[in-house]
Amino acid sequence: QVQLVESGGGSVQAGGSLRLSCAASGLRFSSYCMGWFRQAPGQERERVAIIATRSTTMYAHSVTGRFTISRDNAKNTVYLQMNSLKPEDTAVYYCAADDLCRSGNTWPYWGQGTQVTVSS
Repeated sequence: QVQLVESGGGSVQAGGSLRLSCAASGLRFSSYCMGWFRQAPGQERERVAIIATRSTTMYAHSVTGRFTISRDNAKNTVYLQMNSLKPEDTAVYYCAADDLCRSGNTWPYWGQGTQVTVSS
């Protein structure tokens, strides 16, 4: 059974930083694309950052230069370092896994989400 458990969310003032972690189990972690997605109230879930099996990364335009995704295959963990946070970054952040690294948001495995709130 695949489990993805996020941690590290919280409340921060604009300009601050947070680091999200996602611990994975029940899958061959090194063979999976890992991603961070977010969903704000009343909005669709959007892709934030993706890291492929060979650590190639892709970012949403809105977070490029501020967020960094990384993975530690020895710990089965993916991270999202978020710097220079803005109020518009406020959302529930979800970790996801996909062995096909498909486009869109229909990845097969998801965590429960962690809230990030950025105040102005």
